[in-house]
Amino acid sequence: MAAVERERESCNSRHFSLLMKSCCPNPTNPSHSIIIPLSSSNNSNNNKISSKVIIKTSISSLPDDILYEILARVPISSLPSITAVCRRWGHLVSSPSFCVLRRHHRLLHSTIFAFSTSTVSTLRPFVDVNWKLPSENDAVLGSLHFQFHTDFSHARLAVVGRKVYIITRSSALVFDPWTGLVKTRSGPLFPRKRFAAAAVCGRIYVAGGSLRASDVEEYDPHADEWRVVAQAPRRRYGCVGVGVDGVFYIIGGLMIGGASDTRAAEARVCASSMDLYDVSARGWLRSRAVPGGGCVVAACGAEGCVYVLASHAVELSFWRFNGRRKGGEGGGGAFGEWCRMRSPPLPAQVRLDGTVKFSCVGVEDKVVLIQVMGCIDDLLRRSGRNVRGYKEGIVLIFDCVSEEWNRGPDLPELVQRAACVCVDC
Repeated sequence: MAAVERERESCNSRHFSLLMKSCCPNPTNPSHSIIIPLSSSNNSNNNKISSKVIIKTSISSLPDDILYEILARVPISSLPSITAVCRRWGHLVSSPSFCVLRRHHRLLHSTIFAFSTSTVSTLRPFVDVNWKLPSENDAVLGSLHFQFHTDFSHARLAVVGRKVYIITRSSALVFDPWTGLVKTRSGPLFPRKRFAAAAVCGRIYVAGGSLRASDVEEYDPHADEWRVVAQAPRRRYGCVGVGVDGVFYIIGGLMIGGASDTRAAEARVCASSMDLYDVSARGWLRSRAVPGGGCVVAACGAEGCVYVLASHAVELSFWRFNGRRKGGEGGGGAFGEWCRMRSPPLPAQVRLDGTVKFSCVGVEDKVVLIQVMGCIDDLLRRSGRNVRGYKEGIVLIFDCVSEEWNRGPDLPELVQRAACVCVDC
């Protein structure tokens, strides 16, 4: 499959060059000019006088629809150069029509990015056999890791369009995976740590992780502005954010503040529950609890549902929450229904603690579970068990249709304490 992809990119690059030469001749070469003969009548002698108008062609004379067809066929390694040609080309590449054409030509793939302080690794689950690390001659990711100075274990990622927004305690960055450009953006209004963040309806929402405020903030990517839109019913720390069908889910975590006599009970409620904020109605829906309790350790959205991984005293459980509010299309029951799914194939009686962490990413109709920190072998040895083969960087892929788990390629050892996200590129 990888060889086919390389051949497709090579063919597209060659066809693009030939097409550009045929459609856009060299304007400095007189032989490539268009000569239009004109005739006019002279009333005095009725002699026809021929004149010639020479029109020089250039790429800028092509209409947008033809440019779309040309640019949509180039390999991703050429996109940084294309966007730097002129504003018009940059606008065309940023438009939704460009994405539709690239997907039609099978040049757009769902790609998982694993960001760490030292490097970034990518995986196309339906194409690649192994994770890819950037090389020096990589036009997009070649020098990307030098631009980041962030502890990604505490950063939160959100995708709006094709751009990845990296939100930290009090700052933010935006990364364009098509061009490799990284730009600084405004940070949240309140300093936060281990908070929830998700993209919903083209905007980013953050909540939790603050000792002083329970504010829910909304970020407008176009205006680069943050504003407070609501007050969260609970102050959570270490929570996870998911956006599905116009709802911002704030899941799990520990309670911050509160009276000492109710703190323990409230902490258990926070660890196994989620608050639902309707971004259109600007109101809160009824909070939901994960059946069976436990502590939520990872969550993501896929195919209109919220998938939650919870840790219990002696086992792991995996749940699906139907987040479709418009008739429940695609199965899964009515909105708000829970369904227990098959647990990930990890050793029995594994109880995740602070040394082992997972990141959960929705990729089309798949849920990818990535171990981003810790070693399960060490965890098992501390519990007196001798099971080998589960080290660091485990990747497990759950098919939402067949409801089966499969083992994916392990995360490279160089990528430590990563933050993961999926984007089309």
